[in-house]
Amino acid sequence: MGYNISVEQVAWGREKCKGLPVDIRLSDYRDAEGVYDKAVSIGMCEHVGWKNLRSFVRLVHDHLKPEGRFLLHTIGGIQEARDLEPWLEKYIFPGAVLPSPAMLGKAVDGIFVLEDWHNFGADYDRTLVEWRRRFEESWPTFEARYGERFRRMWIYYLACCAGTFRSRYNQLYQLTLSKVGIRGGWNPVR
Repeated sequence: MGYNISVEQVAWGREKCKGLPVDIRLSDYRDAEGVYDKAVSIGMCEHVGWKNLRSFVRLVHDHLKPEGRFLLHTIGGIQEARDLEPWLEKYIFPGAVLPSPAMLGKAVDGIFVLEDWHNFGADYDRTLVEWRRRFEESWPTFEARYGERFRRMWIYYLACCAGTFRSRYNQLYQLTLSKVGIRGGWNPVR
């Protein structure tokens, strides 16, 4: 079950998953239904806001079976902050926050067992540089729809983000969480 509030992303996901046992719903995550073996959140935690981190984690917990596992993949910061840089807040991610280790720790404290915490941040600037290259390469496909102002803003956004990761100011965290602890422990692949 996938939840997403973007009409375009839901349509894209449904097309890519056609014929597979995948259900992608146009719905807010807070309206989640059912109980699952596993839950995955990729690139969404940043958007729930610092006030909602714990309730987000609690909601995931409540929709997992007793032996359930939760993979939380999020861009994060090296220190606690309750807002973003003003340009990003205004043009790219209004209301978002990059959770620090302390914020994530507080959010899962007493709710989940932390099985693993992996930081991919040192490698993420290369991903952003590649996204920028591909964006510029494919720009003619989107130029008429989005215009020059969007192109300049998106290139600036990708370049700034690459810099924040290269400087190690921003990180890319991946937490593996379980409801009751995995018998024998988690065996991470590195």
